[in-house]
This record gives sequence, structure tokens and C-alpha cells, in this order.
Amino acid sequence: MVGAGDAAAQARFIFDKIEAALEQLGARLKDVVRTRVYVRRIEDWEPVARVHGERFGRVRPANTLVQAQLVGDEYLVEIEAEAVRRRGGR
Repeated sequence: MVGAGDAAAQARFIFDKIEAALEQLGARLKDVVRTRVYVRRIEDWEPVARVHGERFGRVRPANTLVQAQLVGDEYLVEIEAEAVRRRGGR
């Protein structure tokens, strides 16, 4: 378990995985147009939102944050990302 008890650490780890997956497909975080963030505890919204802002900066994808019952108690954050790779590559 990465970042046990720390929603921000889990969000950073997830965004690292998303970024790596995008790069394998020839895309980057700047190609992300929408994110969906699920948090177990609604009070974690602010630290997770800060990490989202750190990773996306000026990209500003559409974003939805929802409180949800996740698969295991130790999982505090789940994130989905949709990207559109523009012509011309990077």
C-alpha cells in the first residue's frame, strides 16, 4: 500500500501511474481533458485537489470529485483520466 492513511500521497502515486501510461501511448498530462476523482473521506478533497492542481497547473481539465465507498478501507483515492492526443504528437 502506497501512502497508507495519506490521500495526497495516494493521489501523487496515481497521477504518476497515469502520466506513465499516457507516455507509453505517446501522450502527456497536457492531453488530459477530464478527470474524475473519487475519495473515501470527503475531508480529503482539499489535499487531493492541491495535488491535482500541482500536476495539471495550467492544463485545467474538466474535473469531478465524488465521495465514494472504495474497494478497501486503505484505499482513499481513485482517479480516472481521459485524454485526447492532438495531431502532431507532443
